[in-house]
Formats: sequence, structure tokens, C-alpha cells
Amino acid sequence: MALIVQKYGGTSVGSVERITAVAQRIAQTVAAGNQVVVVVSAMGHSTDELLKLANGISANPSRRELDMLLATGEQVSIALLSMALHEQGCDAISMTGAQVGIITEAHHSRARILEIDPQRLQSQLDAGRVVVVAGFQGIASSDRTALTEITTLGRGGSDTSAVALAAALNADRCEIYTDVPGILTTDPRLVPEAHLLEEITCDEMLELASLGASVLHPRAVKIARNYGVRLVVRSSWTQEPGTGVVAPPRRSDRSLQGLEIGRPVDGLALDTDQAKVALLHVPDRPGIAASLFGEMAQRGVNVDLIIQSIHEGNSNDISFTVSQADLEKAEAGTTQLLADLGGEQQSEAAVAKVSISGVGIVGRPGIAAQMFSALAQGGINIQMISTSEVKVSCVIAAADQQRAIAALQESFELEEAIAATATDACTTDLPAVRGVALDRDQARLAILNVPDLPGMAATIFQILADRQISVDMIIQSQRGRIHNGQPCRDIACTLPPADAELAAAALQAFADQHGCSLEIQTEIAKVSIVGSGMVQQPGVAAQMFAALANHGINIHMIATSEIKVSCIVDASQAVEALQTVHAAFGLASDRRIEVPA
Repeated sequence: MALIVQKYGGTSVGSVERITAVAQRIAQTVAAGNQVVVVVSAMGHSTDELLKLANGISANPSRRELDMLLATGEQVSIALLSMALHEQGCDAISMTGAQVGIITEAHHSRARILEIDPQRLQSQLDAGRVVVVAGFQGIASSDRTALTEITTLGRGGSDTSAVALAAALNADRCEIYTDVPGILTTDPRLVPEAHLLEEITCDEMLELASLGASVLHPRAVKIARNYGVRLVVRSSWTQEPGTGVVAPPRRSDRSLQGLEIGRPVDGLALDTDQAKVALLHVPDRPGIAASLFGEMAQRGVNVDLIIQSIHEGNSNDISFTVSQADLEKAEAGTTQLLADLGGEQQSEAAVAKVSISGVGIVGRPGIAAQMFSALAQGGINIQMISTSEVKVSCVIAAADQQRAIAALQESFELEEAIAATATDACTTDLPAVRGVALDRDQARLAILNVPDLPGMAATIFQILADRQISVDMIIQSQRGRIHNGQPCRDIACTLPPADAELAAAALQAFADQHGCSLEIQTEIAKVSIVGSGMVQQPGVAAQMFAALANHGINIHMIATSEIKVSCIVDASQAVEALQTVHAAFGLASDRRIEVPA
């Protein structure tokens, strides 16, 4: 007998007919000898309709009353589905989030789950019942003495509820039913030939979900990764097996207390086998990055981090790291390239990469700022920065590595650092590229002429964190310059367009104090490839860059992590960039995926 948690979205229970079909599927699962917990969303577009009613009453309705109102949508679904299960001969009971013990923060409309007390739910399962749970909601108290406040979880709330219940019950698996057949290599609305994946790792899914893949919310993937929950994403309209999301084994010391607000950083790694190469003043035109990293691939040089900063005039800078053993080969390749392109080269063998990791980094303003601050307090200057959904990495002078580790251990309360190796991110049998994503909700904020001193990046991103502004890519230029007699560099980041002006206003006092200037660019988009196998396969980034260059698409910025390469391109070329890169890696399928409107 297996314990299975199933979650059905709004379209899956959008009508009486669909509810009956879902009940039949659940009954089949029960008949196979399984215990089943079902989490459901509100029917169809009923949440939107409730919001419309609220906005008809008030332009700024109380968040508490909104939670009271919106929570009713799921309660309609669970009652109807329980009735439908009774008609199928299944003993079923509907329960709200409060009734199954989902305890949250006292933050209306955006609460995170603190803990789950599944005793009542387990007793119903032991009695042979299917438990139908209202997703998207829980209960909270500001003083934790009287749990009287209904709360909702915000975006992705039903997915989050389902995976959290699976973690609390130590379920055998959690099945997420939706209106597509599983996880696809890209958005089928933009690339109808998108291919259905048989499986994907949690880290890859976390990157894709955070880049806009809407099938799973990052919060749900985060819980699955932390607690070893086996996820399956399937269509509620067919019997196809869907996509498995592979989580690392559950750690025995992982407490369910603070389920969504636990320690955001739980890993610290040091890689001393790093050398840095920088190309300065290379032409800013399509094909430069493709030529550079194509040359590296031909020479068998495995590139780690890649940073292309904001252009200056008609030129740009590209810096990257390689293993120390590959530095001589890398320099030989760049020397030949610069002979044709012009520009200059800088190399440094004595560098190290220090990284913090943890799925709590997702959506948490201030984690990168805390890292930068800890390094600054240790007097450590940052040479390169790379960010992803689960990791922030900084390249520093090798002489600073022990002070850096000590500073980060103290700041994040970590006991030890793990020596990083080339196989940390994956095993060799994983695909180099699992999926391609397009994020059009992007703007670029550039802070020009930042003094090249420890603490500048920390100050900038702490200012943004204090205003709850989340940033995405962070780029620190390799090229230095003298401005007002002070060595300076440029720092840029991407963030949602709605936050760009707010971020610039927040940084204006800093800019005035240090003689910096601020620039905003909004007509941009980010195209990314994601795959845990790319770290073992030279030439993956070069293949992406070449595909874009062959279609005349210029790359404005580049940032990479061990499992992701992201390029900023013009918004007008965004869809073409996605389609081009998807085709370049042979991800297309002969079967076209139909996506419901």
C-alpha cells in the first residue's frame, strides 16, 4: 500500500463533469490499494471572480477579509469532490487547511507554512477515507495561543500545500495534475514542438520554474528538494505517465518546524582550482561570445563561470573561469582570437570561488547582500559574481579564501565548507540541456562608476533588500577605470520592470554619495538553458551563443551557474531567441502539445 498525495488545479475541477472525471481517477487509485490525500484548487476562474467582487466593493480591500473571501473558493471544490467520491463508492471527507493542521505565518494573502500537524488527517486515512483538502490556505495566530485567523498562501499556494502535506506525511509520492502532460522542454505556446520530459531534477525544475515555467511553483519545488518528496507532474485529462521530478534523499535531521522559513542557506563550498581570464574592449556584436567559447570547446577547455557585463560604446568585456590546468590552453585560444578582434587580455591564476547554496535563496531579498557584506567585513574584494536560484558564487583572490570561508560560516551559521569539485552539480549521465526558458519580465539597472572597494556590492544590494526588491542576475564588470581619481567598476542587475524605477530611486542617495550614475533599460528579455549535465560537457555555452549569432541576435549580458546559462537580448528578438536555442539543442518533438486556452 502506498500513500499518495494528488493535487488538482482549477481547470481540472472547473465543472461538474471535470469533478466527476477527477473522482473516477481517484477511485481507481484507491482501488489499486493506495491511501490518498487530494488537494484541490478553486474551480476554474472562481478566484478571479471573487477578486472581482471584492474590487467592486473596495479599491483597496482588507487583506484579512480577502483571505476570508478567497478561502471559500477551495471549500466549494472540496465539498463537491467529496460528494463525487461518495457517488463512486469511496468513503471521503473534505477538510480545510486549518482542519488538517496547516499552520502559517500571520501574513494575510502571502503566508508561508510554518509547520503541519497531520494527526487528524492521518486518523482519517487510517479509517480508510480519502481526505480532500482545500489547497492555498492555512491558519495562523499572531501570538500562537489561539489559531483563529484564516490565511492564504499566495501564488502557487495549492502546489505548496500538496507538497508540504506529502512531506509531513512522508508520502510515497505527490502527483501534481494539470492541463498539460508534464514538464516540457520549453513553453509550448511559443514552441509547439516542445518535448515532454520523462524526468527532471529538482535543481533544474527550480531554475525553470523561477524563469517562468508555470507548471510548478518554485515554493513547491523548494519543499520537495528539502524533504525528498518524489513529485510527478501529469495531465488530468489523459492517462499518460507525466514527468518525474527527482529530489535528493530526505535528510534525517531535517525538521518540519519552520517548513517554509527554515535556514535559507545550508551549504558553503570552496573551489580552489580556479583561474580567471578576461577579454577587455572586444567588439559588441553578434558572434563574439560564440567565437570565444567555440575556441575554448575546440581546445577541450571546460569553462565554469562566464560573465559578460554591460557594453560601453561599441565594446564589451567577457570574463570566465577555468581550471588552473586549463589556463595555458585558454590563454592560447584567447590570444589567437584577440589578434583578429583587437582588445586586451588579463589572466590571473591565483583565484578561488566561494559559494553559498540552499533553496531558501529563492525569492529571498537580502541573501546575496548578506554574503557580500560578510566578505566586505573581512576586507575581501569580489572580482566576479554569479547567481542562480539555489546558489550565489563569488570569485576572490586565492589569498583571501580562508578569511572568506570563516566570514561566511559565521554570517550564515554554517559548521563547515565543502571542497567543491567538478562533479558537485551532476552525474555524467545527465543531459547537458534539459530545457530552455524565456523570461520577458526583465529590466536592467546599471550602477556605473562604483568605487572598486570591499563593501560596495554589499551596500547596493542591501539597500534593495531593505525595500524587498528581489534581483535576478548580478553582473560586476571586469574592466576597471579611474573616475574622479578613484578606481571604479560597473555593477548591473536584472529585476522585474515594475521594480526598476523603485530600485533606482532607492539607490540615488548612494549614487550621489559615491559619484555613480544610474541607467535603466526595460526593452530586454532573458533566454536561458538549464541542465545538470552541462558542467561536464565543454562547448554547451558556445553552442547557445553560436545559435543566437547565426540569427543575428546580439547578447547584451551573460551570466552562468553550474547548471544554467542566461543571456540578455533585445525584447524584440526574445521569442526568436527562445525558438532558436531550443532548436539548436535538438529538443524538438514530432508531436505538438495542445495547451488549453
